[in-house]
Amino acid sequence: MRRTIIVVLDGLRRDMISAEHTPHLMAFAEQAERFSGYRSVFPSATRVVSATLATGCYPSRHELQGNSLALLEDGALVPHDAGHPEFLQHKRRVTGRSLAVPTLAERLKDAGGAIVFNNVSPGAAYAHDPDGFGFVYHRAGSFGPDRTQPGRLLLPETEQLHVTLDTDGDRRMTERFVSEALRKRRPALAVLWLGEPDHIQHNAPLGSPQHLAALSEADRHAGLVISAVNRMSDEGDDPLLIVASDHGHQTVSGVVDIDSELIDAGLKANADSGDVLAISNGTSALVYVHPDHERIVPSLHDFLQSRAWAGEVVDAASLCTVGQAPRHGLAFAVSLKSDDTPNAYGIRGSSLVAKPSSGKSDRLGCGQHGGLAAYEQSPFLMIDGAGFQSGVERSDPVAVVDIAPTVLRHLGVQADGMDGQPLQRTIPERMEIRP
Repeated sequence: MRRTIIVVLDGLRRDMISAEHTPHLMAFAEQAERFSGYRSVFPSATRVVSATLATGCYPSRHELQGNSLALLEDGALVPHDAGHPEFLQHKRRVTGRSLAVPTLAERLKDAGGAIVFNNVSPGAAYAHDPDGFGFVYHRAGSFGPDRTQPGRLLLPETEQLHVTLDTDGDRRMTERFVSEALRKRRPALAVLWLGEPDHIQHNAPLGSPQHLAALSEADRHAGLVISAVNRMSDEGDDPLLIVASDHGHQTVSGVVDIDSELIDAGLKANADSGDVLAISNGTSALVYVHPDHERIVPSLHDFLQSRAWAGEVVDAASLCTVGQAPRHGLAFAVSLKSDDTPNAYGIRGSSLVAKPSSGKSDRLGCGQHGGLAAYEQSPFLMIDGAGFQSGVERSDPVAVVDIAPTVLRHLGVQADGMDGQPLQRTIPERMEIRP
């Protein structure tokens, strides 16, 4: 039976994989094909990557523009945290669709189904299947298909995922994933998305004892799945195992209050105004301009280009180069300044971050991501199964959008309308493409 299993260690940059701290990943690297040219998307943030992985399309197509973003609602620009459990349901009510293109769960609903176990933010988890075509298990609420009408249905209490966002929660989720999704229910696609090491990296310096301890535990959890999938192969299944991360991390070197600078420059009326919104996505920002204020765009462009903290400024006409589109007033994307400076533990790569308008602030000296800098754009990808060569490293450029068509090719399901391309060197034997 052809099956695909995806394991994501959130936030793990590929240069942090080592024999000392990630022995299971190092061993899997000899079993799998490795992709040293693998990149994240922009913003390099989990909610965006989740929607991109699930659809095989860039944000310009699936329309989840950032971890935080703005929507035009009743003529007003309204900021949103896409991690909120109900955000995608709200987006459907406002725009008519949660995501603008089909997810893997939708494509596989009649071809073996999809099950996702996820321990990151609720919004990122539900981006895999916001409309209830398969099953999503998350600590904020677990959902499956509503058999009486289109949409998702909250699962019974006995099926809910009661875990914490830490290594212990990841362990309990992994054990349930192996026993329930891999051994018992056996869907065509099973996804395990670990909260570590991303969670600890936001709260402790990269390379610190706390970080390395959580990293070793995340590696152990990946090892549990790798062993289970190897047993599936021995028992006659034909699994494709994808082990990856969604983005890397840079060390926070400073915090920039973009809104405050816009107000001081006369480009934004006040902190609560909806004329211009500079929405933080960690080491990047999405800058929205209300349609009634488009006359300020040239001045805003000059202002952003003049800022010492702006590493790369992308205007509306060039948003396509970073996989974005000028919808809902999105006028600029900014990746903040970064450099190769090492932190106190010798881990290279530092970045400025954009101060969020609300919620938790970034911690100086700890990790963050979201932009185009080298290390946050250096996740890892390893694939084992038909069409891939064990122990081989490929350096050609590939990206998160390529995962979904790779999954569908293995399962023999049509992958039309995607931005990505399947990564198999050859078409796996005994495969028939189904519409």
